Parts: sequence; structure tokens; C-alpha cells
Amino acid sequence: MQITRDETKYAVKSRLEEYLNIITTKKGKQYVCPICGSGTGKNKTPAGQLNKDGQIYHCFSCNFHGDIFTLVGQIEGITDESEKFKRVYEMFNVSTDNKNKKGVSNSLTPKSTVVHADERPDYMDYYKKCHARAGETDYFAFRGLGQAVIDKFMLGYDPGWQSPKALSEGKNPPASPRIIIPTSKQSYVARAADSNSEPKFKAIKEGTSELFNKKAFQVTDPVFIVEGEIDALSVIEVGGQSMALGSTGNKNKFIELCKSEPPKSLVILSLDNDDAGRKAQADIADALKSLKIDFLEANISGWYKDPNEHLTNAPDAFKRIVNEDYMQIFKNETKIERKKYINETSVTSKLEDFIGEIKKSVDTPAIPTNFTELDNILDDGLYEGLYILGAISSLGKTSFVLQIADQIAQQRQDVLIFSLEMARTELMAKSISRITFLECGDNINNAKTVRGITSGKRHASYSREEKALINDSINKYASYSDYLFIYEGIGDICVDKVREITETHIKVTGNHPVVIIDYLQILASFEPKATDKQNTDKAVFELKRMSRDLKIPVIGVSSLNRENYNSNISMTAFKESGAIEYSSDVLIGLQFEAMSDAIGENNTIVTSESINRLKRNYPRKIELKILKNRNGVTGDSVTFDYYPMFNYFHETGKKVIENSILEPIRGKGKRR
Repeated sequence: MQITRDETKYAVKSRLEEYLNIITTKKGKQYVCPICGSGTGKNKTPAGQLNKDGQIYHCFSCNFHGDIFTLVGQIEGITDESEKFKRVYEMFNVSTDNKNKKGVSNSLTPKSTVVHADERPDYMDYYKKCHARAGETDYFAFRGLGQAVIDKFMLGYDPGWQSPKALSEGKNPPASPRIIIPTSKQSYVARAADSNSEPKFKAIKEGTSELFNKKAFQVTDPVFIVEGEIDALSVIEVGGQSMALGSTGNKNKFIELCKSEPPKSLVILSLDNDDAGRKAQADIADALKSLKIDFLEANISGWYKDPNEHLTNAPDAFKRIVNEDYMQIFKNETKIERKKYINETSVTSKLEDFIGEIKKSVDTPAIPTNFTELDNILDDGLYEGLYILGAISSLGKTSFVLQIADQIAQQRQDVLIFSLEMARTELMAKSISRITFLECGDNINNAKTVRGITSGKRHASYSREEKALINDSINKYASYSDYLFIYEGIGDICVDKVREITETHIKVTGNHPVVIIDYLQILASFEPKATDKQNTDKAVFELKRMSRDLKIPVIGVSSLNRENYNSNISMTAFKESGAIEYSSDVLIGLQFEAMSDAIGENNTIVTSESINRLKRNYPRKIELKILKNRNGVTGDSVTFDYYPMFNYFHETGKKVIENSILEPIRGKGKRR
């Protein structure tokens, strides 16, 4: 019984599920889309499915919708409708001749079906015969390919090529001159040797569709990923390394290769300059990102459709773009490990970065604390590095660093405060209290303490002026509070957590903050069995590393040894943690100004009772002393009036070391 063309078409369309099962995989009821790759990489959920009669495929991710002819055309980049039909019929061994009484074969096995290797033909002898006749055609010269490439890839010529598959089925296919491009022992591409050949004589893949020149993944030079075999040969002709997909339909094969055999060098994607090529390149790029494989996207085709067109029309420009633009940096390297080692270890390789950092520093000045004399000593303010501030208990360490934080935030500079002792609300109240003191004018009685800010009961008895002052102070605080970030500690913030939060802040905001730790000794232990000294040393080392790696100022507040409470502050007050003394870039001590006059045995002038009396002074006379300054003068002091009720430090002047050996260089300018 003879069947009609419509019946043939219907029978082939019914094989859509069979085709999908060969070219892609199924997860549950959904297919991994062979077009957009839904179900791979970032697209975790497959989105392709068949309709009820199994003749239409739809992807809910890329919105593709069509039958087997449309799908094959999309995957293989075929736009002509008649060519789509011819390609599908060819894949399924279907004759389009109405007189063929066999009609649709009972065994419609697609051409791309994978069979066991031992069942596949070995074409090596055939390749050798064709290669021996390569000189009989001018095709290779027409395509810009030389003898070295012809020999390396055993390119050949068959003047009377007939499809082995068709011959094995007892058919008598027409003979045509073909260029033979081996892609493996069991597969090759047969391209029409005459550019004027009819469309039906376009490139045919005999055997399974393979990636071309997969061994390029094993070299250490950059490898260009192109679409067609002739394009890959064009790149190789001018000295590059290249692999070809064979068709955009092989993009998933390429991605799977990247998973199983990651490339040893940089991958450069440069598919054809058409919609199908650009779409496939975008899909591959997404997959490589998810696989964390280094790659670039390039256009080595220039204004032309593909790399071979570029080679044949502008060979010098093509050679230049492949070699000078993308490969020259690798030319003289025999081993990528050697280059990597030199780049990571030699001083010469770091000179360019060093010069770049100097140039960038013009745009990244110091961050002023807005304490004038302190900024002068610190060479205009805070830089990348670790700053440690120490003082005896209840001398105002937290109030001092909080005032610095507010004064930095007012410059629209982010500040992260890790408060391991006080609550966030208490710090906020301290800031607002200070503002009421600064804004109250002559009526000091209207200024509010922390408790005066936080006690709701007191607010009921405040005058209209007092309430207005509090509201105005809160509004002023709100004008810069976007740049303040306070993290409360409940025994769970360790130095690693500080770094994690800081890195997240930089990643999310793009801003590099000043980080304040209040205070070091109560950071969560890195090792419960370690001593307090070991835990503090570890914290200091890691904070120093963080300041260096993230290029930010880190301020750590520290307690002092009790035996130094009655002495003029010095480095010995921090001796419990050797890391504080040795790892800090700037070490700062706060003390009563009277302590700097300490004389006599044990450098002691006051008793505990005297210290308590000094605390009762209003304002307190405080001295800030620079105990260590890795990049500046050590020993200078700044004096402050401290108003503890309102958490406010007022800078009053600067003390200079008398008879210092540093004296001759003072006043001769700043950074050199």
C-alpha cells in the first residue's frame, strides 16, 4: 500500500519524542531544553514538554514552540523550510518519493543515534586515501588553508563521494565531489567541494555529530571555540588553537566536555555572527560562569559572518586579531604554571600593581576623624591598617570611638560598629545625647543624658524647648545614620564573623567601610580551650589581615593590664597581648592628662583614690597619646575636654615631645 506525503509527514512528526530522547535528557516529566539549556547550570528546573499527541514541543523557559521540523531547524541553524524537511527526512531515512511503496521505514533511527563503538565503522583507511588526493582540488586554497593544516588534520578529497549510510541501506545515492574533514575515527564531515553545488549537497555529517579538535582543551594556549570545522581550521592556520562545535546543536556536548575535562587554559568564545550563533554563545557563556571556568567572549569574525570569511577576505587582519589581540600574552610561555608562579611571587610582576595603587591613592585619600590635631598626627586621617585604642575602665573609650564614627559618617563614609558590650539603642542614645549638648546653645540644662533620651517617663515632663531639642537632634542624627551600621554582640561575634559581615557589606553596597570593634577582649573565642591571650592574639592577627586584604581602616578598642592603671600609659600596658604591640599600625592610649607628669619609682604618681577624684572632674582633662605610628611620628599627644554626661570629646590642643630625636624633621611637610 502506497502512503501519501501527508501520511509520511505525520509519521515523522510522531517521532518527536524519540528525537528528544536522543538529543537531550528528561528529569521527571520535563525535558532539559536543547535550545536554552533549562535544567542545567543556573537554570535548575527543566522546562520543556510535549503536548498530548506528542507532536509539539514547548519550552516554558525560552518560549520555543514547534514540531520536529521547527526544532531541528532551530538547533541546526536551518532557516529554509524545504531544507528543514530534507534534513529531518534524511535523519529518519525517509524517502520523499511518492512511488516508494515502502514509505516510512519500520526502523526510523535518527542519524545521530549513538551506537556502541565496536559497531561503528572505522574510516581511517578511507581518510588516508582521501588525504592522498587532497591536491586534486583547489578548495583548501580557496578557504585559505595551507598544506601544514591539511596534513595535521588529514583533510582529504573524494571526487565521487556517496553516503556510506545510504549505500549500506541498498540505496544508490548520487555521487558528488566532497571535502572530507575527519572528526573522529568513526565520523567525518563531507563538505561540497564546489561552491556552486546545489543546496542538497551542503555539509553532511557521517556518523555521530562530534566536536572537532577536542584535544585543543589539553594545550596551555588560549583555545578559540567556533562553530564550524572550517572556522576552527582557519584559526589554526594563523597560529591559534581552536575547537569547533560542528553546529549550534552541539552546545550541550561542549558544556558536558567542560564538566568532564575542564580546559587547561583560557576559553575564548567566538561563534558565528548570526542569531543562532549569538544565542548559542550566550547559553555557553552562562554555563561556563556556573562552572567557574575562565573565558572571554570575542568577535574574531569582524564584519564577516564567520572566521573563515574573515580569513579569506582579510587574512592579515584576521591573523592580527587572533595573535596580537588574544594570544600574544601567551606566546612565549611554555608552561602556564611557570607564568602563574612568576606572576604570584616576583617583585617585577608586582611593579605595575604597585604603580597602579599609587595612582589610585589620588582618588582614595585618608578618611579624616574630624579631630584636627589627631588628623595632623595621622597624616590627614585614617588609612588602610589596624588602629588600636586602649584606656583604663570608664575613661570614655566607647564614647571616643563612637564620636569618631559619627564624624566619619557625616562625611558620607560607611562605618561598621561591632558593639560587643553595649546595646545598639545605647549607642544611638549616646550619639543623640552628644548632639543635644552641641545644639543646646547657652541653655545647658536642656541637653540630655543617655537616660534622659531613653526614659519615656521623663519625656512627659520635658518643656516644649527640651522636646524640640531632642527631635531636632534625632533628625540631625538621621541625616547621616544611613552610613552607620551597628551590630550587637551576644557572645556570638568572632573575628571571622566580623570579616564575613564586612565582606558582605562591600559586596552589596560597593563601599569600603571603616570598621570599629568595641572591644577586642570580648570577641568570641576562636578556640574555647585557648587562653585569653591566645584568643586576643588570634583576633588581632586576623583583624590586621582583614585590614590589609580589604584595604580598610580597622579600629579595635582594647582594655589595659590592671597593673598599669596608675602609670603613664605606654606599650607595656598592652603586654598581655603581644600581637597588639607588634601587629597594630597605630597604637593609641587614652589617659588623664595628669598621668603624663608621672615620675618617681615605678612611674607612678596617683593612687586609685586619686584616679577616682580625677574622674569626678568636669570636664575631665584627657590626653590621647600616640604610642606607635608605623608610618609617622610616635610620642605626640592631643588633649581633650571630656564631658562624660553627654559623651562628648572636645579637642583642646596638641602636646609635642620635648628634646625628641625626631624634633629636627618636624614641620618639613607631610607624606614623602
